[in-house]
Amino acid sequence: MAASRQISRRPRAAAVAAVFVATLAWAGPSYALFEDDEARRAILELRQRVDALMQSSQRAGERSGDEVSQLRRSLLDLQSQIEALRTEQALLRGQNEQLMRDVGELQRRQKDMAQGVDERLRQFEPAKVTVDGREFQADAAEKRDFEAALAVFRSGGFADSVPAFGSFLRQYPQSGYAPSARFWLGNAQYATRDYKEAINNFKALLAAAPDHARAPEAALSIANCQIELKDTRSARKTLEDLIRTYPQSEAATAAKERLARLK
Repeated sequence: MAASRQISRRPRAAAVAAVFVATLAWAGPSYALFEDDEARRAILELRQRVDALMQSSQRAGERSGDEVSQLRRSLLDLQSQIEALRTEQALLRGQNEQLMRDVGELQRRQKDMAQGVDERLRQFEPAKVTVDGREFQADAAEKRDFEAALAVFRSGGFADSVPAFGSFLRQYPQSGYAPSARFWLGNAQYATRDYKEAINNFKALLAAAPDHARAPEAALSIANCQIELKDTRSARKTLEDLIRTYPQSEAATAAKERLARLK
C-alpha cells in the first residue's frame, strides 16, 4: 500500500515538475516579450502555483499515511479481539469439561444411591430360611430378632432370653420361627425352674407343630418338668405317649430309660 502511495505521488510530482519545466521553457523564449517586472511577477506566480501543487500532493500523501495508520490500528484491535475470543473459548472449553466431569460424578452417585436403595429394600423383603429342618420365608427383622434371642440363650443368659423369646412370639405369632422359639423359651424357663410355664410352651409347640423336629424333645422336656414338680403319674403318661408317637427318635430311647427309673 505504501508503494501504491509512492507511485501515486510520483505522477503528481512529475506532473508538477513537468508543468514547471514547461512553464520555464515557455517563459524562456518569450522572456523578451515582457518587461523585467512582469516577468518576475509571472515567475513568482508560477512558483506559488507549483508550491501549492506540491503541498496539495504532500497533504494527499499524509492523508494516505493516516489511513494506513488507522488500518493498522484496526488490525491490531481485530487481533486483540481474536485473542480475547480464543481465551474465552479456552475458558468455555475448560468449563464444559468440568461440567461433563460433574455430570459423570452425579450419574455415578445416582447409580450408587439406586443400588443402596435396592439393597435396603432387599433387606426388608422376605428371604428363604431353614431352621430345625423347616424351610419358610422370613423378613430380615424377624430373622434378626430370633437369632438375637437365641444368642442370649446360648451364652447362658437363660433369664434374659425368656423375655426375648416372649417378645418375639408376641411380635411374630405366625412366624415360621415360632415352634423353635417356643422350644427354646420352654428350655429357658426350665433352666430358671419355671416348670409350669415351660410345660405350657412345650405343649403349645406340640399342638401347633406335632411333626416339628423339636417335637420329641419337647415331649421329653414336659416329662422332665413333671418329674421336677413331683407329678410322677403325669410324667409316666407323657413318656409313654412319647415312645408311642415318636418311636424312632432319640427322645424315645431316653424316655424308655426314664420310665425304667420311675417308681
